[in-house]
Amino acid sequence: MRRKIVAGNWKMNTLPAEGLELARAIVAKRRETGPSVELIVCPPFTYLSEVVKATRGEGVAVGAQNCAAEEKGAYTGEVSAAMLAALGVEYVILGHSERREYYGETSDTLNRKLAMAYANRLVPIYCVGEKLEERESGRHFDVVGAQLREVVYNLSPEQFSSLIVAYEPVWAIGTGKTATSEQAQEMHAYIRRTLAEKFGAAAEHTPILYGGSCKPSNAQELFAKPDVDGGLIGGAALEADSFIGIGKSF
Repeated sequence: MRRKIVAGNWKMNTLPAEGLELARAIVAKRRETGPSVELIVCPPFTYLSEVVKATRGEGVAVGAQNCAAEEKGAYTGEVSAAMLAALGVEYVILGHSERREYYGETSDTLNRKLAMAYANRLVPIYCVGEKLEERESGRHFDVVGAQLREVVYNLSPEQFSSLIVAYEPVWAIGTGKTATSEQAQEMHAYIRRTLAEKFGAAAEHTPILYGGSCKPSNAQELFAKPDVDGGLIGGAALEADSFIGIGKSF
């Protein structure tokens, strides 16, 4: 059976006091989801270390929202994978559509970032997804396929074995629109087939999360689909009740 994962991407929200309060509220409600569901929270860089301390031993893992493509050096404003690992961070979101769109991240950049993550024993949550015009023109499979082949296909089998993939239909992020459960399943199944072309049966064990306006009201229907293994949650992760509610939707 594949892992069931609910990961919260807090994006550029919450100051330290707010974020710590949120993390502690999630910890307090952790038992409601049951032990079979893995919870990951991804706060801003500024207080990652405090959230690591607040969640240690409580069944809530901590991830970062990005890492540098370089090991160290004269890269003003960057945060390296080694720095994150030294704080006790376990996961890192890479390739999010907002990073691709606003900061020009390419497959070349992401190949280097994944290499840094693996070198520092961070588990990447690698994001793929299409824009509205790409879906409407029927190119959604081509776009997502290229995002997988140009990056994930460069991993070793050992690296691939720990990878988490997140599908985020860009047109559904923060818009209130959601892919139907059928659309989500169709793309998740395509992603798994594409991974299997390179990695064979190992792709059956890869968690594929849905990341487009997932919330308690639609999570159960989405998670019931055979290739949807959880969610990468944005806005609904900023309230403990809604985040835990999604975790209870399996």
